[in-house]
Amino acid sequence: MNTAEQELREVYDSLKPGDRVEVIHGVTVGSSATWSTATVGKVLRRERRRHGLHFRRNADDKVYSDVLILARDDGELTTVTVDEFTRIKKL
Repeated sequence: MNTAEQELREVYDSLKPGDRVEVIHGVTVGSSATWSTATVGKVLRRERRRHGLHFRRNADDKVYSDVLILARDDGELTTVTVDEFTRIKKL
């Protein structure tokens, strides 16, 4: 695990309900472009969710992602999947 991933893990693990955060994620568009987007909100909870987003996996393979459930300033609830392209800043 590299330093950036370690820092992300430490921040993610330290989050508690009520913490205000900015989550910056990189979104790959096509084969050559990457967009950056930010989501700001209050942490409601963190979860590890099971999913089947991977192509051609065995039916019994268990794949999990870490997610943050946030309440944005306008009251909207949003779920953000945390991956190696995500950066989290406590505000």
